[in-house]
Amino acid sequence: MFSTPFVLCFALFLSLSLLLLFTPRILPPKHVTISPSDEIDDLALFHQATKTSTHNPSIVSHLATTNPKPKIAFLFLTNSDLTFSPLWEKFFHGHVQLYNIYIHLDPSVKITPPGGLFEGRFIKAKRTERGSPTLISAARRLLAHGLIDDSRNMYFALISQHCIPLHSFQFMYNYLFSKTHKSALKSFIEILSNEPTLPDRYVARGKHVMLPEVPYERFRVGSQFFVLNRRHSLVVIKDRRLWRKFKLPCLNLDSCYPEEHYFPTLLDMKDPNGCTHFTLTRVNWTGSTGGHPHTYGPGDVSAELVYKLRESNSSYPFLFARKFSPGCLDPLLQISDSVLFRD
Repeated sequence: MFSTPFVLCFALFLSLSLLLLFTPRILPPKHVTISPSDEIDDLALFHQATKTSTHNPSIVSHLATTNPKPKIAFLFLTNSDLTFSPLWEKFFHGHVQLYNIYIHLDPSVKITPPGGLFEGRFIKAKRTERGSPTLISAARRLLAHGLIDDSRNMYFALISQHCIPLHSFQFMYNYLFSKTHKSALKSFIEILSNEPTLPDRYVARGKHVMLPEVPYERFRVGSQFFVLNRRHSLVVIKDRRLWRKFKLPCLNLDSCYPEEHYFPTLLDMKDPNGCTHFTLTRVNWTGSTGGHPHTYGPGDVSAELVYKLRESNSSYPFLFARKFSPGCLDPLLQISDSVLFRD
């Protein structure tokens, strides 16, 4: 028979093994949190943006017809190298008076900052992590800096490091500020209310956690990437009520993507008629894995792919596309003049 010390040691070993096996299923994974000091820093930034920003509807609605011309603020949200900066430089070339660039880079990532047009464009950033409200904070931070920096910023386009432009800058600028289409100066953000995953996403933080601020019938989902007008950007950074709910930690990470929930829900509550409910960023979800969309490789890049990505079943055209691997840079540059920026 086994001695008592041996039995005790074996039981202890078995218990520890079972604990290591099942603890991740019992306790939610640890994530990057938003510390009180980070929250205070953000609130001070948002207050400054609210205070210094022009918030006059008559100015906003008529600025496109006055001089100086309005600008587009491009907000790059990244946690890795800005691989496609040479492509974006070609996109921006010759339009220096019509855009601004702001970059939020996860400070834990060590990269060699790109030069050229991207030099000196980095804002004070905080840690970010997928599946956590830190991505919401990062986007709001970018919006706030864009509002403070230049009163001529009238549209704010959130871009990932894997995004590419599908048209020339002039095409994009003319479309956004055109007076001939009904979406002029509206915000382009996907807002969906009938997705099959909506119930699971709503209770991802707990069954009744979102109440009373966000009842189920007002909960929305949509694309993480958007193009907001100045008025809606101010709505986002001034919000405190919904943020209290969406910053709470997720318990079911398989159904919780805060950045895809917060912005569509907030803007649908505040001004649904001022939004197109359509994103300008084309994404291919065929064969997606782990919540990530299809990633295009160098062999996929062609004129035919660009034409296909531009196609839309809406009256609104796609202006951006994702997700592209770093190896796509050279083939994209090769067709940039003949295809990508030739409208």
